[in-house]
Amino acid sequence: MKLQRLLVVIDAEHQQQPALQRAADVARKTGAELHLLQIEYHPSLESGLLDSHLLNRARETILRQSHEALRASVAHLSDEGFKIAVDVRWGKRRHEEILARVAVLQPDILFKSTHPSSALRRLLFSDTSWQLIRRSPVPLWLVHDAEPHGQSLCAALDPLHSADKPAALDHQLIDASQTLQAELGLQAQYLHAQAPLPRSLLFDAEVAQEYEDYVTQCSREHREAFDKLIAQHAIDRAQAHLLDGFAEEVIPRFVREHNIGLLVMGAIARGHLDSLLIGHTAERVLERIECDLLVIKSHGKG
Repeated sequence: MKLQRLLVVIDAEHQQQPALQRAADVARKTGAELHLLQIEYHPSLESGLLDSHLLNRARETILRQSHEALRASVAHLSDEGFKIAVDVRWGKRRHEEILARVAVLQPDILFKSTHPSSALRRLLFSDTSWQLIRRSPVPLWLVHDAEPHGQSLCAALDPLHSADKPAALDHQLIDASQTLQAELGLQAQYLHAQAPLPRSLLFDAEVAQEYEDYVTQCSREHREAFDKLIAQHAIDRAQAHLLDGFAEEVIPRFVREHNIGLLVMGAIARGHLDSLLIGHTAERVLERIECDLLVIKSHGKG
């Protein structure tokens, strides 16, 4: 993973810009370029009742004013020596405008704020965020709060490649985590959660010994695969954690107990039409964590 060109989505509806703050922290340590993108849209300026020339002039005025305001708001960063580019665009579907900019710029990381609220956990991620999780071809860093929750990161690994995840994805997650540890000073932890299928799904209650043998074999396979993966990257054993339980329960608990500031997870592309799923387990994990999230694709950069 490179840390040379960072694309930051600016949310004009909020005064605080956690994504910009986090990206600036990264750039401060790495010398990366900051590319800011703000998407404007007002339904009233899409009406067919108004003259098209007037509509275009109104949009151009809004874009110009927003560009000037955004440039002024980051003047202190320019004064600090950051390399900053500002882009303001008009678009109804924000994620499509963001993805179009990603395709041209090819950033090393895309930053976006999640702006958590007290609403249902699923609503912590807007439709735009979910679309980017599924479709961004570059690593996506979703920022939870302006201040990071901790100075550690956790990479959620899957050495047995469940859900058809390619073996290379775990290596990408580890490489990215080691880069972030070296460049940003984040202490990396590596986690794998293992849980055999419940007894009720596999065996009749009378064949208890067969189930116990299955559990023992399952545990051994997970341990061997995890140890092999860790050994390939010279990771300190103290940083490697193989825990019993379902991922959607183990990962959020580990994040809380170890004051993790950034959770690194992998995603896989499935089917056609550019749809991308990270799986129901991953979505349940995302609903329960209160830290930053870095999503890395098996077929993307990084």
